[in-house]
Parts: sequence; structure tokens; C-alpha cells
Amino acid sequence: MANGSKQIVDFAKIKATMADPYKHPVQVINGDGKVVDPDTLAKYSDDQLVDFMKKMVWERTLHEQTMNFSRQGRLGFYAPTAGEEASEMGSVTAFKEQDFLLPAYRDLPQMIQHGTTVAKGFLWSKGHVEGNQHENPNMMFPQIIIGAQYVETAGVALGIQKNKDEDRVAFVYTGDGGTSQGDWYEGVNFTSAYQAPAVFFVQNNGWAISVPRKKQTAAETLAQKAVAMGVPSVQVDGMDIVAVHEVSKAAREYAAAGNGPVVIETLTYRYGAHSSAGDDPSRYRTDEETKPWFDADPLIRMRKVLTDKGVWSQDQEDKLVEQYKDEFKDAMKEAEAAPAQKVSDFLKWTYNVPTPAVKKQIAEFEAKESK
Repeated sequence: MANGSKQIVDFAKIKATMADPYKHPVQVINGDGKVVDPDTLAKYSDDQLVDFMKKMVWERTLHEQTMNFSRQGRLGFYAPTAGEEASEMGSVTAFKEQDFLLPAYRDLPQMIQHGTTVAKGFLWSKGHVEGNQHENPNMMFPQIIIGAQYVETAGVALGIQKNKDEDRVAFVYTGDGGTSQGDWYEGVNFTSAYQAPAVFFVQNNGWAISVPRKKQTAAETLAQKAVAMGVPSVQVDGMDIVAVHEVSKAAREYAAAGNGPVVIETLTYRYGAHSSAGDDPSRYRTDEETKPWFDADPLIRMRKVLTDKGVWSQDQEDKLVEQYKDEFKDAMKEAEAAPAQKVSDFLKWTYNVPTPAVKKQIAEFEAKESK
């Protein structure tokens, strides 16, 4: 038998090329504020583009005011969103009121846009039960367990499918670190197996607390991970609100039409700390790394486009910021006026029929609380 030197499979070539389709993020407005896809931009009226800008200014102001409240000790846990405005506002605005949102802890802005209130968002941060009671019932409370909301999404999407709900999908968010969790794979795989209507967002902001994206996984892109589950996926410039919205809208239409789920990786950046709990980003990343992302700020690039069109001004933006600040201060007053929580209520909610021991505890705490 001849000794051939050629191997039947070139694994090195496969590894070098398997991410190729995903290394070209969808983009409409580049980091310099230049329109690189005028045909897509032309789909949107000036009023729609201005509305996108208003929503990003709203979220940036919400972030800054919430950080102020956190420093004052008036809130509990808060996950900063600065830098992710285009990813979050561009995506959530592509969905409808009847769609079911499953957020992570960095997704309070999407929840507010989808039908809860700023005051309820503050109450959730304060650990108050009323922070989980939303005007729009089509959403869960923010998931703290990393990636767990992907499994929950599989259940919601399957329920939508079994109920034959027309024109309805489930949509969900996690960060780049979430794709390293088993829940991520299980949720996407289950949804794909049943071809249930779901849109899975991965907000790749570069960091899972202090762990950089490149140390979490050897995959060149996170979008390509969906291929293993038979799910179409795409990367999009997560600092470009028009591109995010256009891709999200297309994904929703695809899923709602009965074609199964979609995975979208938004390339964005977390400007600040992981949370208000106090991690220091300067200990694990450099100014040289962060500068390009600040230069490509989603508000800066949209501001340039709108200013060039003559439909936006700094004075207009400044007035909006002051308006939003006042609204958020009023929302905090509303949250702080919520009735104090009682231990006795927590005990009452533990069991449908309290055990004798719990009944005794309820009576003890009610006696204390009545004083």
C-alpha cells in the first residue's frame, strides 16, 4: 500500500475559515459617522432617525442619573449601560407590544421601552417586589443567573408556538459571557429543535466583569456558535442603531413567520464598570483599548448624521437631557414612596397554604410590624 502524505481532512484550514461568513458585521453608519449603506438609511424618515437619537439620549441620561442615585445610596444593584444605547434601543424598538421580552440585569432600558416604567425599574434595583409588576405583562423580571434566560426563552417560544399565537415572538438578551454558559446552548438548541419563534441577542460588550471576550472562548465570533444548533445568525455593528434596528426587524419577521429562531451578535462596548457594586475597569483594561470605542460612540455618529441633515442641534439635545433628568428624579420620588416591604408578606407568599411553623413566624412578624 502506498504511503501518501496528503491528509484526508485539513483541520487547520477548516479552523482558519469557519468564521469567515461572520466576520463582516452589518453596518449602515460607520464609526466616523459616515453613511456606508445609503439605501438602507433611505428606508427611514428623518423623524424616525430623530426618534432613534432621542431614545439613545434618553438611555444615556438614564444611565448617568441612575449612577448618581446609586452613589447617593438610593438604589441597590445597577448594571451600567453607557456605550450600549444603539444595541439596546435599536433592537427593542423592532419588536411589538405582544412580543415577550426576557431581559438580563443590564436590560432595564429595554424593559422600560417595552412597557414598564422608570419607577418600576428603580424599584427592581432597590429589591422591591413592585419592581416585578409591569404594565405590559409580556416580560419577565431581569434574570441574574448568567444565561438562564435563554432556557426560559425556549419555554416561552414553545408556548407561543403551541398556542398558535400569530405574529408573536420571544426575544432575549445576554452578554458575551453568557454564551460560555451551558444554558445558552440548551436554550438555543431546544428552540431550534422545535423551530419555535425566538430572537436571541448577544450583546458582545467585550467583557464579562473583568474577563475579556478572547479568554472566554476560542470562537472567532459569537454568532458562529449558532451554526451548531442549526440557527441562522449574524454579527451587527452594535454602535450603529440603524443597522441594529434593521437586522432586528428582519429577525423578528423571520421568526414570526414560523421559520424558527435567529441569533444576533451586536458588537458594542461597556464603557464603565460591570456594575455599581464597584469593580474598577482601569485594573483590567487600558485607555488605548477603550479609546477607539469612545471615538465610535453611538450618539456621536448619529449626531453627525442628523446634524448634517439639519434636523438636530446641540441646544435641542441639551433641552432633552434636562427634561429626562427631571422625569427620572420624579420617578425616583415615586419609587421611594412605595410602601415598605414586610417580612410577614414574604412569609405569606412562600406557600399557598403556610405550614404550622411558617404560620407561627407570620404571627410573630406581624406583631413586630404593627408596633
